[in-house]
Amino acid sequence: MVQLFSRIRAALLVAGCVTALVGCAGSVAPEVKRLPERVELSGTFYRGEAYQSGPQVLASLLSQQGIVITPGLLEKPLHLPGAEDKLQQNLPSLAREYGMVVYPLDSNLPALLTQVAAGYPVMVRFSEGSAFWAEPRYAILSGYDRLKQKVLLRAGMNRRELMSFSSFESALEKSGGWAVLIQKPTQIPAAVDQQRWLKAADALAQAGQEREAAQARKALAQH
Repeated sequence: MVQLFSRIRAALLVAGCVTALVGCAGSVAPEVKRLPERVELSGTFYRGEAYQSGPQVLASLLSQQGIVITPGLLEKPLHLPGAEDKLQQNLPSLAREYGMVVYPLDSNLPALLTQVAAGYPVMVRFSEGSAFWAEPRYAILSGYDRLKQKVLLRAGMNRRELMSFSSFESALEKSGGWAVLIQKPTQIPAAVDQQRWLKAADALAQAGQEREAAQARKALAQH
């Protein structure tokens, strides 16, 4: 009888574990389930200490757009060191000076992974550290594994930092849910929000890049 109960208990534990795994797999949003199973984008990546993450990420993304640049060349125009708390405003402004459209994204996982699946790396701001001490960091979201429910970040000294979907979403939310694409005017994002793109083109024109802004509007019209 004892053996029978032990077998029943073991069977229930196994069933519980299977149910938990199925539930975990089912927690992925339907929009994510429709994406390719696994994506990893290539491209330039500049390693750097955590405090250098802003210029490091922007330089990486600009280099992928064919601009000859290094993180060190961006520190002065970003007013670093000293203006770390203003990077969220200064990074887009500087990207526009290089003729890039800065397209803001919704901070939910489906919206971000949709761009990665389309071949576009995403600049994200996330919180790194413990519950007692954490600081905002910048990284490139450049891949994901849908089945393992992990994202791939290029951040700091790590070219391939893996983070679970849930941990990434939490770290993103804690740092304000900020994520953008740094695009050439002719690169229309996946599932583009037309008004958002036009607003980004207007910001580019206001930065003195009127020719590039016109290209962005034309690209959208032809999309």
